[in-house]
Amino acid sequence: MKFIKGTANVENWNNTHIPPIGHYGACCAELDIWEANSMSQAFTPHPCSSPGLTKCEGKACGDNLKGERYDGMCDKDGCDFNSYRMGDPSFYGPGSDFKVDSSRPFTVVTQFITSDGSDTGDLVEVKRKYFQNGEEIENSRAKLGENSGSSITDSWCEAQKAQFGDLDDFTKKGGLKAMGEALDRGVVLVLSLWDDSEVNMLWLDSAYPTNVSPRIPGVMRGPCPGGVSSEPSTLRRDHPKSHAKYSRIRVGTIGSTLKDDRRLNSEPFV
Repeated sequence: MKFIKGTANVENWNNTHIPPIGHYGACCAELDIWEANSMSQAFTPHPCSSPGLTKCEGKACGDNLKGERYDGMCDKDGCDFNSYRMGDPSFYGPGSDFKVDSSRPFTVVTQFITSDGSDTGDLVEVKRKYFQNGEEIENSRAKLGENSGSSITDSWCEAQKAQFGDLDDFTKKGGLKAMGEALDRGVVLVLSLWDDSEVNMLWLDSAYPTNVSPRIPGVMRGPCPGGVSSEPSTLRRDHPKSHAKYSRIRVGTIGSTLKDDRRLNSEPFV
């Protein structure tokens, strides 16, 4: 980050005319409300133990290269709901064989449920559903034993981490309550088309991590083969016209964003 809270991210400026390297990190809670390509998709809350945008240094930033990923103030893994990873590879993808056809326009609805049903209550559940071709499509159900479900809750996240053998940094960093508090403070909506030079997006649509068997529960996140085909250089060369269209983005009380929308049956949008 070149600037953090209006201050230049520099240290030890020595007037050598060589641009200084950014020293500090900028940490804040993140809600991935829709991370997807045509093959796989996920929605993921990432809470932080420190409120608001925080200037960090050293271990508090959670440096991956130094082995400090889980020592930082924010949950970098998050608690992801990826239908493919949760055991339903036929839920989302390109073509009419999938419940949600990613080759056609569709509407994504995300609902934030609080403990008392008010705007000020603690966040306790994140629900998801879709609309396509005039039909409502309920989210897929995860296969996590007794805690199987179609929405994100604290207990569901704990069960998911246990099932997949992942470190539960989500609970440690405050879970949904902390995520809800971040939403109350206010967040910035970001829409982007991006790739991943660190792990080639394997965490979204392929087998990850790569050093374990893909037969282990939770490793397969999508049908992509990985390897060279997932590298940013390949994607940029072979798919230079990749794009996504977002429209009719709405925020409101539950049930209000689709109310009396007569175009839904004939003109669905992403």
